[in-house]
Order: sequence, then C-alpha cells, then structure tokens
Amino acid sequence: MDCVTILAQAVETAGETPQPPEVAEEVFVPIDLIWEHITSLGLLEALTFISFGIVCLFYGWRVFKILVTMSFGLIGLFAGLQINKLLVGGNGLWLGIIFMVLCAFLSVPLMRWAVCILGAAAGGILTGGVWYACGLPEKYILAGVLIGLIAGGMISFIIFRIAVMLFSSLGGSALIVVGVLALLYLYPQTTEQVEELVFAKKWFLPAALLIPTAVGIILQSKFVKGSKNWSV
Repeated sequence: MDCVTILAQAVETAGETPQPPEVAEEVFVPIDLIWEHITSLGLLEALTFISFGIVCLFYGWRVFKILVTMSFGLIGLFAGLQINKLLVGGNGLWLGIIFMVLCAFLSVPLMRWAVCILGAAAGGILTGGVWYACGLPEKYILAGVLIGLIAGGMISFIIFRIAVMLFSSLGGSALIVVGVLALLYLYPQTTEQVEELVFAKKWFLPAALLIPTAVGIILQSKFVKGSKNWSV
C-alpha cells in the first residue's frame, strides 16, 4: 500500500465524526404520537372527528369564538397537567382544570390576541410540515417552524380574517385527516397501507394536511365576502 492510499484512508477516517446513539436516534417530529391517536379512535370517534372537522374547515369563520375558547381551554389543561407533573407529581387533574378554566376565560376578552396566537401557531405547523415533507434535517425543523410562527403572527396582526381562516382551516383539516386515517386503519385491507404511508412516506402527512387547509381557506374567503358581519 503506497503513501497516497494511506493518507487518503486517514483523511476519510478523520472526517467521519462518530455520533452518540442518543443523538442519532433523536426525533423531533412526533409521528409515533400522531399514530397513537389514529389507532386509538373507534368508528364513532372517527366519524365525529370527520364531521366536526368539516364544520371547522368550511364554516370555522362563523364559530371561531367558540373554537378559540375551546383551543385555549385545551392548551391550559395540557399546561396545567405538565406543571402538576413537574411540581407535585402524580396524575392530579385539579391544576389542569384550573388552568383550563383560566385560559378559556381569558381568551374571551383577549379574543383578537388569542386568534393571532393561534394563527401564528398554525403558520409554524404548516412550515414545519413543509420542512418535513421536503426531507430536510429534522434536527433543524425548529428553524422552519420559527419562520412560520413569525410569518403567521405578522399576517394575523395585519389581516385578522386571515388568522381566523388559517387556524380554523388547519384545525378542521387535522381532524378530517386523523378521522379518515382511523377509518382506513380499522378496515383490515388498508391497515398496512396506512401504516406505510404514515411512517415511510414523509410527504404524505404534510400533503394530507396542507391540501384541505388550502381548500378551506379558499372556500372560507368566499363565504366571508358574502357575510354582513362576523367580526369580534
């Protein structure tokens, strides 16, 4: 073996930086959590998800105040449970219930701010989904989410209607997608195909979420133009 070959091998070995197993296996997109929700739904729950999702997707602008209150109530419940787990321990629901009522109550007088926050969150989810669908490194996906948060927040503060249509269409689209996938999972002939699409095809979930969201925004914008008064 000549000196050039030895040097080339040495450079190649030096360029390979070993990564710890916990870093290599770190996952930022909660696919397992999404799959858990899909597989846990029964027939009645899946049909309920689809029905409620259709209402949010097409007519979210009519019931956006209720949707905002419910969304912030769920956010408060989740935050309270996490704080209870960190400070107290166990599975106590009291702190979660208190935070749920508090957040839902505060969202009513601060409706415009609450809508803008949800619009910004929807923008972050959309750009994060595009990042994931394009196969970009997952460890940098927070950069894509941050871009959507900033863009969605700015648009929501400038054009209030856009924020309403954005978060209601995204929420309705998510409910419909989860419900439809749950129905397909319950059907034995399509169980394996659904699992393969969710885990093997990175483009599938973002596309399934983005396409109905875009349709909902377009349809809601047409419905809003024909409405006399729906503002806060």
